[in-house]
Amino acid sequence: MNENQILTYLREVLHPGKGEKDIVELGMVDSVKVSGNNVTVTLVFGKHRDPLQEYLIGSAKAALIRNCPEGTEIELKTVVRDEEKPQKKQNVNDLTLEEVNSVRHIIGIASGKGGVGKSTVAVNLAIALARLGFRVGLADADVYGPSVPIMTSTEGQIPDAMEENGKEIILPIEKYGVKWMSIGYFAQPGQALIWRGPMACNALKQMILQVRWGALDYLLIDMPPGTGDIHISLVGDIPMEGAVIVTTPQPVALADVEKGVDMFRNEKINRKIFGLVENMAWFTPEELPDNRYYIFGKDGGLKMAASFGIPVLGQIPLVQSIRECGDAGEPVALSSRPDSLAFIDLARKLVEEVEKN
Repeated sequence: MNENQILTYLREVLHPGKGEKDIVELGMVDSVKVSGNNVTVTLVFGKHRDPLQEYLIGSAKAALIRNCPEGTEIELKTVVRDEEKPQKKQNVNDLTLEEVNSVRHIIGIASGKGGVGKSTVAVNLAIALARLGFRVGLADADVYGPSVPIMTSTEGQIPDAMEENGKEIILPIEKYGVKWMSIGYFAQPGQALIWRGPMACNALKQMILQVRWGALDYLLIDMPPGTGDIHISLVGDIPMEGAVIVTTPQPVALADVEKGVDMFRNEKINRKIFGLVENMAWFTPEELPDNRYYIFGKDGGLKMAASFGIPVLGQIPLVQSIRECGDAGEPVALSSRPDSLAFIDLARKLVEEVEKN
């Protein structure tokens, strides 16, 4: 390896906010040092913090990991362009108070397991709440598998950013009466984000706490599956009121979902669980609308909810139209079919539970 090769690898990293120019062309690579199997890259940023800084750092490291020989030790450093007047580090706690201060309810949509349709429920629930007349936003916190851009047909859109009182503020994408934000708006199509926990957590804080949400009744956070560092960071740094748990009826999903319930009820976290949604509760073929086939088991989520004393907000059937609408970027909650009305009913029940407090 040599320095020119490293610069070639770094040219893969495009800055979405700079006309798709790469970080080398933009002069953001301050220095490259190669010593044996050790590669040290220093990226330079302006005195005003780039809202995509964490994303660019992660993407640069990912590009080096992809292209450098196995066993290469990679170190990324950052400097401020005007080092005589170093910029004051932006305090995410200040952003928390400022940018979500006008949000009435912040609710996580969570599950302990992937593949249960959590994002499908989150997106359709957001739209259903908007159809009921509420002001709604959704933050896609699944940094490793962001799906909101596809499900809302907003792929390729890049949120605008502005500077206000020395702070960089990101403006969300608005469509279907909902304000959307996702790391997927800043990643290249098909790009895997190879981020460790702390880097992912910092990026997520930017994607939520630097966004100009404005006055909202509900801000839903589509959380990644699991109960790890990202979840603890989100709950600890964001004034999340509580969570909705999504599961399927099958035992293998319920076992993981129980861990999610335990996490929110842990005395150090102590967040309310507003209810449980049993997704893929049964299969109904389009040509046999009155038939129900319990291919993942019957009422497993309902039984688990009863054992934990959690309200059941709804049972969502497994029907082809929900999948097709999500893939087409027009969520089923936009229509007036029976599968759409299931999400409207889910939204009403969530509002009832939230307003009880």
